[in-house]
Amino acid sequence: MKVALLAGGFGTRLSEETQVRPKPMVEIGGQPILWHIMKYYSHYGLTDFVVLGGYRVEFIRDYFLNYRSNHCDFTIDLGSGGVDWVSAVSENWRVTVLDTGLNTMTGGRIRRARSVLGNDSFCLTYGDGLSNVDLPRLIDHHREQKAWCTLTAVVQPGRYGALKLSDNSGQVLGFREKGVGDGGLINGGYFVCEPEMIDLIDDDSSVLEAEPMERLIERGKLASFRHEGYWQSMDSLRDRHLLEAEWKNGAPWRVWE
Repeated sequence: MKVALLAGGFGTRLSEETQVRPKPMVEIGGQPILWHIMKYYSHYGLTDFVVLGGYRVEFIRDYFLNYRSNHCDFTIDLGSGGVDWVSAVSENWRVTVLDTGLNTMTGGRIRRARSVLGNDSFCLTYGDGLSNVDLPRLIDHHREQKAWCTLTAVVQPGRYGALKLSDNSGQVLGFREKGVGDGGLINGGYFVCEPEMIDLIDDDSSVLEAEPMERLIERGKLASFRHEGYWQSMDSLRDRHLLEAEWKNGAPWRVWE
């Protein structure tokens, strides 16, 4: 199963960091937050990644093109250009980096990756959020619900739009604006999707969380998986400092050690 990572936005609310690099490449504990997300997925055997880049996509390309040389000891023969690797990279990842357009919206980025994602189920998440969601259970739940898309519903106080869920099945019935202090559930990303959902995306201007999600709701094909554990997005410099502190204290998402 492939994992698509939304990594093309401008990250304007984190402009202190994103003037020179895309937000998914902002570092936590010396590694890009994108690396942390990929390490988490790979812990569960999901190692085929499709990075949906846009803003400063060349930064992401350079990172992965030079990943081995920047993480391994090596001996190079400057005469012949031959390289002997003294140590090996532990990540057994396959990484596809796509330029999905500078101004393309989240839905449009997925639509542009249609041919790469293929005709099988795939995972999808934002390139700026960390969690310890139970991925095997999430995938099983998605299959049981026979949904075209299953999102992870998390609790986060403050500035996000809350979800309206059915009482029994967890089917998503709609979205509503969230008030201050509202403790309702929100969309935390960490989706499992079927290729049929991509056909509900019109063009580059489509925001995944708008018309495509509403169309899924109309068809009864948008499900949710409730996660009551750790979840934190990186929307501001304060969030970055919070994640840095979490990393130093063991980090709930650090399951690979």
